[in-house]
Amino acid sequence: MKKHLLWAALLSFIIIAAFGCKKSKTQQPSSTEMYKTHKIVVYQVFTRLFGNTNTANKPWGTIEENGVGKFNDFTDKALSEIKALGVTHIWYTGVPHHAVIRDYSAFGISEDDPDVVKGRAGSPYAVKDYYNVNPDLASDPAKRMEEFEALISRTHQHGMKVLIDIVPNHVARKYQGSNNPDGVKDFGAEDDTSVEYNRDNNFYYIPGEAFKVPDSLEGYRPLGGENHPLADGKFDEFPAKWTGNGSREPQPHFYDWYETVKINYGVKPDGTKDFPELPSVYSQKEFREHFEFWKDKDVPDSWKKFRDIALFWTKKGVDGFRYDMAEMVPVEFWSYMNSAIKMENPEAFLLAEIYNPKAYRDYIHLGKMDYLYDKVELYDTLKNIMQAKGSTDHIISIQKGLEDINKHMLHFLENHDEQRIASQGFAGNAELGKPAMVVSATIDPGPIMVYFGQEVGEAGALDAGFGKATRTSIFDYVGVPHHQRWMNEGKFDGGQLSESEKSLRDFYQRLLNFVKTAPALEGNYLEIHSLNRQHTEWYNDRVFSFVRWNQNQKLIIIANFDSKEAYGFDIELPVQLLEFWGLKEGEMTLKEKLYDKVNPVLKIQNGKGNLRVELKPLESWILEL
Repeated sequence: MKKHLLWAALLSFIIIAAFGCKKSKTQQPSSTEMYKTHKIVVYQVFTRLFGNTNTANKPWGTIEENGVGKFNDFTDKALSEIKALGVTHIWYTGVPHHAVIRDYSAFGISEDDPDVVKGRAGSPYAVKDYYNVNPDLASDPAKRMEEFEALISRTHQHGMKVLIDIVPNHVARKYQGSNNPDGVKDFGAEDDTSVEYNRDNNFYYIPGEAFKVPDSLEGYRPLGGENHPLADGKFDEFPAKWTGNGSREPQPHFYDWYETVKINYGVKPDGTKDFPELPSVYSQKEFREHFEFWKDKDVPDSWKKFRDIALFWTKKGVDGFRYDMAEMVPVEFWSYMNSAIKMENPEAFLLAEIYNPKAYRDYIHLGKMDYLYDKVELYDTLKNIMQAKGSTDHIISIQKGLEDINKHMLHFLENHDEQRIASQGFAGNAELGKPAMVVSATIDPGPIMVYFGQEVGEAGALDAGFGKATRTSIFDYVGVPHHQRWMNEGKFDGGQLSESEKSLRDFYQRLLNFVKTAPALEGNYLEIHSLNRQHTEWYNDRVFSFVRWNQNQKLIIIANFDSKEAYGFDIELPVQLLEFWGLKEGEMTLKEKLYDKVNPVLKIQNGKGNLRVELKPLESWILEL
């Protein structure tokens, strides 16, 4: 009883804090509200793989053997289908020119050494030239920039925004700009290489030591053992530079980011800062004040270089950036760069890959990030639940801990770094992602992201060469089988999908289009899971429930994570919530928004609200009053 009273008191406080003391009037959303975008939906595509129709999938295969996707594969039909899925932003992964093992010397591009390139197609996070794009992606490599500019334009014509990667922590070992604007020098071109550290050096050095290629793991050979004139176990770099992940050894380990070198942002080798620190009061200031703070400050050369790179792409129409390993770069730099970007485009979308929850608020408030990866909190929790290793009870503390910043958290179940849901390393069945997707997409105002192929159950089952099964390889020329069935030889009509794959894509399309335009998802959140765990028979920790609302819309969301068991129970709504929503005694038929196949009745009697729920395995209901 004491627990119940305490919970009720806490609920009252939450509701009053959320909306004040006035009761909300139940009303229908206006037509403007119904069609307005209320949630950002990001579709990540690995650009090199998206349009590839070749199904050979030979390990370590060449472009001629395995094929490659192009910018031009994003036709009007392809983009219209992506838009119809519910997408607002496309993240074109792997666009900046990174190291690849292919001879483009006819186009003024130097050859890359297989000893310091991962895979044949190369990692998109070992950028070789920030002022150009990957020649693999162009039908005519000589016109590769024009082809990408045309893709930006087409994407905008279809009502979606364009995101690309910026990788500020490291660059390829053989960085070499081919399209630098006037006055722009390559990274390291003016470094003093006689010292380990100088504030305006772009790299850190190991004076007097030559770089050595890592000892290979047993069985590994560059290019799978194929003969190549540069694959000789050597790479000419003197003095050696620090490796991208921070290794200070002239011979990094194979599992280090040996294909990259770390950028120096004015952090001394002992960790102290060699640049002006941002006063903590700036956590309360908006980007224009950050911009003014830095305008007359002397900052390290690497700061200026990356700011200019971001502004170069902003001027070409890129709408935002995903920043790789943002927490490995000092937060003051992000204030400097992000405020400069926002001065050019106040609506720019700035997303940080970050895995340290203790740093979240600094990178949002001081670093002026719009969004952060919610990987180690909600993603990891949902993955454990999907694998039947965790309880839905754990979601409660995650959301409580993020409630002050939840609008800044981007949710996902797949991306290029993570295992595919359908892989044997994750869930083994794409259907198990359904309840987790509903929860991820509706639990707070932050954006939701889908990785291409996720919506048709891609399993990432191929051994592509450098890239191994469970993840779709980012290092190799390879096909993406389930996605290719949807692509249907460039028709982009799902013509080769199985019925189960079509059904899965239909689920994603229904969910993403709903959340994109649901005004309640910009409003308030209250979990009702705890109350029902205490009071509702048959309700258990394979189920999760919560409510979302604003002045125009009220939603009750219930998800069943169990893949085998159906659950029936009478879910209870808190008395204080019923009063706050202004709901009177009687019965009310609710509308289910995903499939509209059930219309349960909410019964309010003697001040209590009860709703009969019959959830099939892996079924979710999004109920609207």
